[in-house]
Amino acid sequence: MIPGTEIQPDAETILRAARRISPYINRTPVVTSHTIDRIFDATVFFKCENFQKVGAFKARGATNAVLSLDKNLLHRGVATHSSGNHAQALAWAASLVNTRAYIVMPSDSSKIKIAAVKGYGGIITLCEPNLASRETTLARILVETGATEIHPYNNERIIAGQATAALELFDEEKELDIVMAPVGGGGLLSGTSLSAHFFSPATRVMAAEPEQADDAWQSFTQQRLIPSVNPDTIADGLRTSLGSITFPIILNHVQEIVTVREESIVKAMRFLWERLKIIVEPSSAVPFAAIMEGKVQITGKKIGIILSGGNVDLDALPWIKQEMPVGNGSQKA
Repeated sequence: MIPGTEIQPDAETILRAARRISPYINRTPVVTSHTIDRIFDATVFFKCENFQKVGAFKARGATNAVLSLDKNLLHRGVATHSSGNHAQALAWAASLVNTRAYIVMPSDSSKIKIAAVKGYGGIITLCEPNLASRETTLARILVETGATEIHPYNNERIIAGQATAALELFDEEKELDIVMAPVGGGGLLSGTSLSAHFFSPATRVMAAEPEQADDAWQSFTQQRLIPSVNPDTIADGLRTSLGSITFPIILNHVQEIVTVREESIVKAMRFLWERLKIIVEPSSAVPFAAIMEGKVQITGKKIGIILSGGNVDLDALPWIKQEMPVGNGSQKA
C-alpha cells in the first residue's frame, strides 16, 4: 500500500456518509444519449451532479463533513477559503444545522459566486487574490471564532461524501468498464476511485484535467506530489493542487490521468449543452473532452462520467467570446 492511504475512508465510512446525507442531497439522475452512443460506438452514462444542491457535487462532501461534527464544534461554526463551489456548498450545509459558515473569498471572485454564498447565509471575508492571503485570513478567523476548518478536498469526511456520487452510479449501472471524473484537488476523483475499489472493482478509474493545469498528471506520472503553479484554464474548478490525503488514494486506485486542450474543453462543454440539453460548467466537460480528443478509448465499452457541476456565468459563455466579430464591429444575428 502506498504511504498515506491508511487514512483513507473505508467502505463502511462511505456507506455511512451516504446514509447521513441522503435526507438532504439529491440523488442525481443518470442520463444517456443515443446520439453520443452512436458517435462513439459505446454506452455512456452521465451522472448529473450539475443537478445537485448548490449545482455541484461539493454539496455531498460539505454536508457529510458538517453533519459529522459534534454539537460543541457545530455551535462554533465552520470555515474555509474558497472562491468556487465549495464556498457555496459549505454555506448551504451549515444552514441545514443553523450554524455559521465563515467563508474567505479572494477579492477577484465573481460577483455571482459571492452573491450565491451570501444567499446561502455565508459570512464572507474578502482577501487578496493569492493563496498566502487566503490562508492567513482563514487562520485569523479560526482563532477569532473557534470555527472548525472544512478543507475543500483534503479531508476524509469530504472525500467520503464525494464518493457517494459514484456509489449511486454503480448502484444504478452495473458492470461499468470505465468511470471518469475531472481532477483538481482530487476530492471527487479520490472518492470515485474508492467507491470503484470497494463497490465495482472491475471498473477502471480514469481522470482528465486541462493541459494548462496539469499538476495532477505530472504528480501521477512522476509518483510525487507536484503543486499547481500559475494554472491558466477555463476550467476554474480544476486549478487547485492535489492534497496530502487525496494524492496517495489516487496513486493507489486510479489507473490513468490524461490531459486535454482548452479548445477541446469548450467544444465538449458546448456539445453536452446541445446534445444532453443540460448546463455543465467547463470543469464538468473535461472528461468528455478527453473522449472527444481520443485520449480515452471507449469503443464497445460501458463508461460512466461524473458531470461535476453546472455553475456557469451565463453572461460569459466561452463560445460567445470566441464568436465575437473581427474587423467591422458588426455582430452575428
